[in-house]
Amino acid sequence: MSDSALPDAAGPGFRSDQLDGFRIGVTSDRRSEDLIAAFERRGADVTHAPTIRMTGVSNDGALEAETRAIIAAKPDILLATTSYGIRRWFEAADAAGVGDALAAQLEHTRILVRGPKARGAIRAAGLDDDGMSERETTTSLVDLVLRSSVMGQTVAVQLHGFTDPVQLARLTAAGAGLFTAAPYRWEQHEDSGRVLRLIDSICQSSVDAVTFTSAPAVESLFTTAESAGKLGELQAAFRENVVAAAVGPVTAAPLVEAGILPIVPDRFRMGALIRLLCEHLEETQIRRLDFEHGQIELRGRSVSVNGVKATLSPVSLAIFRALLDARGATVSRQQLAGAVPEALDDHGVDVAISRLRQSLPNPAAITTVVKRGYRIATPV
Repeated sequence: MSDSALPDAAGPGFRSDQLDGFRIGVTSDRRSEDLIAAFERRGADVTHAPTIRMTGVSNDGALEAETRAIIAAKPDILLATTSYGIRRWFEAADAAGVGDALAAQLEHTRILVRGPKARGAIRAAGLDDDGMSERETTTSLVDLVLRSSVMGQTVAVQLHGFTDPVQLARLTAAGAGLFTAAPYRWEQHEDSGRVLRLIDSICQSSVDAVTFTSAPAVESLFTTAESAGKLGELQAAFRENVVAAAVGPVTAAPLVEAGILPIVPDRFRMGALIRLLCEHLEETQIRRLDFEHGQIELRGRSVSVNGVKATLSPVSLAIFRALLDARGATVSRQQLAGAVPEALDDHGVDVAISRLRQSLPNPAAITTVVKRGYRIATPV
């Protein structure tokens, strides 16, 4: 799907300068172009660092064996979880010469789907479903099938990316005979350099938001950060300054478990995620303050003083945020040192303030309070 096909692309809320100054990290691999294009069309600077990638199973013979076992088992129920997985499964079955046999067998199977996209793939395969889960989660799909007894029945599950052992265990505990097919897998992306650079940006709060479209993408980011000794710092940045945006509650789960409160759209779609993040950044991440010589606006890394813009470095940005948040009150050197992403003594703070003043369109925006610290020069 192109950006122009996304629901909000030409809507009344779209503006080409909507995200000016903001920097957004995109962690998805598949369909990342849609997110990147949508944010860039709105003026954002996008950092793409896919944490995982979707691959076919390493050995298509394994998928063929799973498919033949399902055909032979004549399943009473099929749980279809993703549209891509269903399409990939039938393509692999056709290539193995068992596509017709799979379709013929599933014509006699009760098919339950995890959301409208999985339903569309089932119908594209010439089949029909017998129900759809209330939410687009595997938990909700298993809830649906367990409303009736499955004791002694055979249940086939099309897995999506990674195995959910808790939900599979619920089926076997209820007495079902279980068969699975895994048409694709998620694995860590081989380009870890980009991920490490994104982690550094998050830790420095020099990225304003990071989008996630799958729970494994979150878990992979955490794993890479932990390996680099930066997990605590990364999670603290998400709790304090960096917005985590998840496409749905399943994706959000590992964030919530880590004490991070992500924003999640009501509809678990990319278009809804884009709209929500745009609105959230505009409503909560733009700082404005009147000072003695006019008005200051800070949007992400971009500061505007009376309409004249400049881009701030990570250290300057952290100090300027702290000063703006104080709204004219004096901020001590110790407080400013605690706000920056690197260790600074009092002299280091003074040097950083000097560099910040040089970066601002109007250096007079910052006033020195002798022996106490610094403040924004707000009207008395």
